[in-house]
Formats: sequence, C-alpha cells, structure tokens
Amino acid sequence: MPNDAKHEATVFYADNRFERMARRQGGVAREQALENAQAHIEELKSDFVEWLNQEMQELRTALSQLEGHSGDMPYLDRAYQSCAHLHDVGATMGFELVTFVANNLCEILDAMKAGAPYDKDAIDCHVDALMLAKTEPYRHVSPEQVPEMTSGLRRVGELVSIVPADNNK
Repeated sequence: MPNDAKHEATVFYADNRFERMARRQGGVAREQALENAQAHIEELKSDFVEWLNQEMQELRTALSQLEGHSGDMPYLDRAYQSCAHLHDVGATMGFELVTFVANNLCEILDAMKAGAPYDKDAIDCHVDALMLAKTEPYRHVSPEQVPEMTSGLRRVGELVSIVPADNNK
C-alpha cells in the first residue's frame, strides 16, 4: 500500500447501558451533588477520630511485625496498605498533617520494597509524628505551618530511602 494513499477513519460511538444512562434526563445538578458530598463528609468527621485511632493502631501493629521480618513482602505490604489508608483519607477529613506524615512513611516503605534497609529509628520518628498530628493542637494544622517538622521528616525520608547501589540493579 503506498504511503501517500489517503486513509479515512470511521468514528462511531458505542451505545451501551452507561452511555444511555448518562444521557437520561434527571439526576442532581453538579453544585447540589458537591453540597451533598460535603455534607456527608461533615457527618463522617465525627467518627473520623475513632477511625483514625483504630487505623493508627493497625499501622503500629503492622510496623511492629515488620520490624522482625523486614524482608518479608506480606508484612511490608500490610504496613504500606495501612499507611496508605491514613494518607488517602487524612486531607479529605481536614487532617493535612496526617496525610503529609503518612505520605513520607509510605515513601520509606516503598524504598524498602525496592531494597532500602529497615530503619527502626526513622519509622519510629514517623509514627511519633503521626501520633502528634492526630492530637487536638495539630489536627487542623497544614504542613506549611510546621516547617521544622516537615523539613526534618523529609530529610529523614531522603536519607532512609537511599537504596544501596548493589541492590539497585
């Protein structure tokens, strides 16, 4: 087939159940849907502190199991998953500092998956920071409001996340 021949593509749209439902009349206006979602989040906030305490305990348990088995992927995955839950929900519920600290800890756990050594002190430092971030004086503090803490945690994360050269092949 010559390169200069013209090719025309036929564009067609699938008419599936989702497409038909999306085109139907009715539903809720975008603004109303956002208001409803925000109201629902506000309702959930009253139970969030209890959930946060439970999730922190799960994280601490997972990390204590990881301490003795730092090379075992199931323990590492469990600790990462628990930490990711904190990261994912914290900012939505107004706990931005929890999200920041959990994100740093997730990065350390990711580095461990890639071969970085287990560092109990760095992990304990992040757990302590999480415990502080959930307390009343720090609950609604943004990371920018505590630059000494956040820069220190970033630095610890950078130092710990360095994968040894012989493992990074």
